[in-house]
Amino acid sequence: EASSFYSSSVNTAVQSNIKVSHQEIQPHLGQLQARPSPAMMKPPLAFWLACQLLSAATPAFSALVGFGLDPYSTYCARACLWSLLPYQLSCSAKSNYGFGWSVTTPECKGNDTSYLTTLAWCMHVKCTAYRTSELEDFWEHSATADLLKFMDTSYPPPPKWGYSESLAHISQPPTRELTAADLVLNFTALVPERSYRVQLNTAFSVSQEQILGNSYAIAILVTGFGLPVLLTWLGYLPFMTRLIDKVSPYLIYPSTIGTYQVRPLPYLLGNAPTCGQALYVALFFALNVILVSVNYQSMQPHAYYKTESEEIKALIFKRTGIVGYALVPLLILFSSRNNILLLWLTNWSHATYLLLHRWVARIFLLHALVHSFLALPLFLANRTTTASEYWAWGAVATVLPVLIFVGSVLPIRRWSYEIFLVCHIVLSVLTLVAMWYHVIKWAGFVWGYETWIYAASAVWFFDRAARVGRVLKHGLNRSKVTDLGNGYVRVDVPGVAFANDGPGMHVYAHWPTLSLWRPWESHPFSFVPTALLLPKQEKVADSRISRSSSSREEGAIGGAGGESSPTAKETVVVADVEKYASPVSQSRVNLGITLIIKKSTGITKYFQADEGLLTLLDGPYQNTPARDVRRCDRLVLIGGGIGITSLLPWVANHPNVKLYWSVKEAARCLVEQVEGALSRVERDVRVGTRLDFAGVLAQEAEVGYKKVGVVVSGPGGFCDDARAAVVAAGKKGVAVFELEVDAYSW
Repeated sequence: EASSFYSSSVNTAVQSNIKVSHQEIQPHLGQLQARPSPAMMKPPLAFWLACQLLSAATPAFSALVGFGLDPYSTYCARACLWSLLPYQLSCSAKSNYGFGWSVTTPECKGNDTSYLTTLAWCMHVKCTAYRTSELEDFWEHSATADLLKFMDTSYPPPPKWGYSESLAHISQPPTRELTAADLVLNFTALVPERSYRVQLNTAFSVSQEQILGNSYAIAILVTGFGLPVLLTWLGYLPFMTRLIDKVSPYLIYPSTIGTYQVRPLPYLLGNAPTCGQALYVALFFALNVILVSVNYQSMQPHAYYKTESEEIKALIFKRTGIVGYALVPLLILFSSRNNILLLWLTNWSHATYLLLHRWVARIFLLHALVHSFLALPLFLANRTTTASEYWAWGAVATVLPVLIFVGSVLPIRRWSYEIFLVCHIVLSVLTLVAMWYHVIKWAGFVWGYETWIYAASAVWFFDRAARVGRVLKHGLNRSKVTDLGNGYVRVDVPGVAFANDGPGMHVYAHWPTLSLWRPWESHPFSFVPTALLLPKQEKVADSRISRSSSSREEGAIGGAGGESSPTAKETVVVADVEKYASPVSQSRVNLGITLIIKKSTGITKYFQADEGLLTLLDGPYQNTPARDVRRCDRLVLIGGGIGITSLLPWVANHPNVKLYWSVKEAARCLVEQVEGALSRVERDVRVGTRLDFAGVLAQEAEVGYKKVGVVVSGPGGFCDDARAAVVAAGKKGVAVFELEVDAYSW
């Protein structure tokens, strides 16, 4: 049986699951022997056009087969060349490779008259559709190549005659065909028809799968990269705004599993994506499954695979390997701080990209496992393959991602995030090294697989270089550390240039002298412009600061969440002041930034009062998109505990703000530290009591605002309960709610 690639008529038959015999395709065989049609040589049109457009902007793609690179382009000439491989020449040495092939040096081939005339005649008969200049080019670069050294990309020594000159030395057309009995090629012969057909099928099948594999890999990569950009830009269209507002409470904001999102699933199984995140993951996963499952065509007889089943397994094996390599740049991009999607092209949050990073990693691991498991039945019996270096490196490149996956589960990340992070980076780098050697030891630079490693390395090095650049830009800083008691500290970093850059930001802080054993560590912190914390001259606000001795304590970072109203039998009013509806702009004097930190089990446990702690800053980075929230008629800030630090910068960036903040009694020191900022905004601050999220949102909606922005920051349970309340309020349709949750889920 033959493949659909022999002709367009056969292609139609195969796509209809009709098997076609050699006799039926015989009239079309000459078309393939001469030159495959453009439809055969190129990937599907839609993918090809998309990849060509991207190729114009990304020169790296020109190093991929089908997009600037095609080592088997002259299929008929290569089939002629391969058909002569089993035959010895008068100058050949004995073979030690075990394939029954002779060992013939390029110099031997280039000076053997019978070899040159036989090859030239085969090309003359089989390659009638090619120009002589193309055949001359093939002749010069490949006619004397050592085919047992296929990784060698250097040009072999030229033969004594060119293609046309070799033809001229044939006095009359040959009539004798080579047979198995002809151990030595010592006359001008005809290449055996079956041998030629086998080699033609092999050359075309191998090349075509590389083209399809790269086409689909680029399509997956472009979709993974481009979908966030497309969805963001669609949101800027006028008619899309109302549609997004309608579907957000149903398809974007809700969690896929109950109310779990920031807080982990039971038994620490991980974090559930929101419905919007899940739609991206489902689409991306489906695209991967579809594109590694379609468009496989058998090319029997084949030089490498005896049966159609074995050949199809090999094609799946190759494609999963190619797609797996192509996912690595996207995988690293989503984990990067200096992610161009995050910084410039989309309005998706950093937490979203971290979640997508984990899902893309799982899909990459799935490709690696399928690739490796298919390799076992295909090559395990071949001792030459299993004893090779590329086989060993391939095994390493499969085992390391498995170790990364196991070491990235939530219980390990919670046990020691610092150890997880170091191991994660080291194993990831080793995986790239193993992937590099796997393809280089196998095929050298022939097929362009190394291009994906170059792209992944470029993304990684750009991110690291940008981090170093940001740290150098901000220079050496000396911070004042104040112990606030109950495990809280205040860190003031004076003279920081980005203090007034706006809300929704975080910065990575390094304290090299805090722990001599871990000077490289950095952690993300929300920051507040120090000027915003200065006391206000006049007394403002009609808000209450209340506490309850009998209420349930909140979580480690702030409120534990929930929608119940305060349960205290007695509420003590601590402060009553006038209603204040319009916040005062923060001072333009740059006093630097302030971090308020709760000590944990990591490096922060070493904080002590200090007047000049060496501090390095990497940032700022946008964590929560601010554009859409700023455009709302009303902005509601809902905070729990130390989550107040990410909310306070919003106070000076919207004209109509109200802050709802709950803190546990042990964190009363936080209220005292941010009193200056609280005095600038309408607020409801509760000490020791929880907020009624549903009541808060209902109250805001009843005022009559058309669109209410809600920014939530606090512990996991607090944020998830607030998200659920916003979803429920949004479905009622009284007002449109724009939700942003500023929380990390590591």
